[in-house]
Amino acid sequence: MEALTLTEARVLGTLMEKARTVPDTYPMSLNALVAGCNQKSSRDPVTNLSDAEVQEALDGLKRRSLAFTTRGSRTDRWEHNFQRAMVVPEQSAVLLGLLMLRGPQTAGELRIHSERWYRFADISSVEAFLEEMKDRPEERGGALVVQLPRAPGARETRWAHLLCGPVEVAAVDESPAPAVGAAGLAGRVAALEAEVAQLRAAFADLSAQLGLSPPGQAKTNDRA
Repeated sequence: MEALTLTEARVLGTLMEKARTVPDTYPMSLNALVAGCNQKSSRDPVTNLSDAEVQEALDGLKRRSLAFTTRGSRTDRWEHNFQRAMVVPEQSAVLLGLLMLRGPQTAGELRIHSERWYRFADISSVEAFLEEMKDRPEERGGALVVQLPRAPGARETRWAHLLCGPVEVAAVDESPAPAVGAAGLAGRVAALEAEVAQLRAAFADLSAQLGLSPPGQAKTNDRA
């Protein structure tokens, strides 16, 4: 398959994410897709793509059979066709989508970030699918991910997707090495707190849609 541009990868990853996390608003209009691509959470790097840039990326994805349109009541809506076009299982598609949206990650980070997409049993399960994609034979299109060299001070290796072509390891290694000691622990705690906040917000939205009591309300009433 022809390598994706960075914008095409962001658009494709966003379609894959929203299909799983907000199915009620999927397929997506162009406006919704632009907002999803440029959101400040769960994105690395954060982008500021225009309507025209996203539309150009959609046209490129459609040409590769990775996305297609369905006619809505007022405007065209877009869906991805990733699993069929790439012939990969759902678990592999989830991992690739996360790598397209968040950049290189460890197996542990991928498992945490995938909670709203797909619930992996453990890190070993994540690693098994990553290894399978790394060793994908040439007759099936070749490797889809690469395991990056361990960064200085890091305990785990990170993985990157190859959908945009070969990864420049030197460029990836320019990113700051993980902090160690108390500062490093504080950073990890902050990251986990941010993840918990996102999950709570998503649960609150779902509760509101279903007419359920907000999280924690029952306990508050009990104490009262």
